[in-house]
Amino acid sequence: GGGPGGMTAAIYAKRAGMDVIMIEKGLPGGAVATTYEVANYPGFITISGMDLSVKMFEQVQALGVEVAFDEVKSTNLTEKIKTVTCFGEEYKGKTVLITMGAAARRLNLENERQYIGRGISYCATCDGALFKEKTVAVVGGGNSALEDALYLSNLAKKVYLIHRRDEFRGEEILAKQVRETANIELVLNSVPVKLTGDTVVKSLDVQNKITNEVRTLDLDGVFVAIGRGPDTEVVDKNVKLNEGGYIIGDENMQTNLEGVYVAGDIRNTPLRQIVCACSDGAIAATKAFEYIKRNKL
Repeated sequence: GGGPGGMTAAIYAKRAGMDVIMIEKGLPGGAVATTYEVANYPGFITISGMDLSVKMFEQVQALGVEVAFDEVKSTNLTEKIKTVTCFGEEYKGKTVLITMGAAARRLNLENERQYIGRGISYCATCDGALFKEKTVAVVGGGNSALEDALYLSNLAKKVYLIHRRDEFRGEEILAKQVRETANIELVLNSVPVKLTGDTVVKSLDVQNKITNEVRTLDLDGVFVAIGRGPDTEVVDKNVKLNEGGYIIGDENMQTNLEGVYVAGDIRNTPLRQIVCACSDGAIAATKAFEYIKRNKL
């Protein structure tokens, strides 16, 4: 993974003199690269997620880290020499650092998959420009949903913000901005129940959880921002997970398998933030280096 945790790990590992390959299936930066604005990363009052990702990646490149733009298909992590099989190549290493982050959660509506890219999006900053002067909905109540609604309000004619409760989980400063934005309409205590369209999305039915009343919203796009889940599908099944499906790592980022470390949002961390992922990555790389030296690999 080439998010903040993976890039920091690559930087620390390379500076320690190790041979490093960082495997990334998309854009370096991961979810951060799709974040409109980052205002809590030390050193920057505000910076776009893409700009921050680019700066991190430039440092990775400057150190000469080998980067493979490929997607992992499977992993065998129980042997002394670990194997990571991608669709393009197969890689072997003395240690593996799992930093694949978390993937966007879906609404799990019956026909959601068929409308992905045809009105359904999980990234407002990626696809928002496609809905200029159109009507869209954002689903969610955390910081990501609030930020997405504010971002889209500058592009779309109207933004519905749909949340299953009447209070937001996100920061109050963002919630206040949302409430004060004229073209954002709050649809609270409500959940999406049905997508309708032909080749593209045309409307979304939402049900009020208190009255059970169903309301049809005529719109052009739906942006899903209901959180992320651990992206562990291709991780060796011998790696232990917690009840939430996140990889269990101790204070040294060590998993239950020797030579296998974890960092970032995929870990059982109490706080999923960029600065935390970077810290995890630094620790994981340092402990991987110590493991190799200790075992004279």
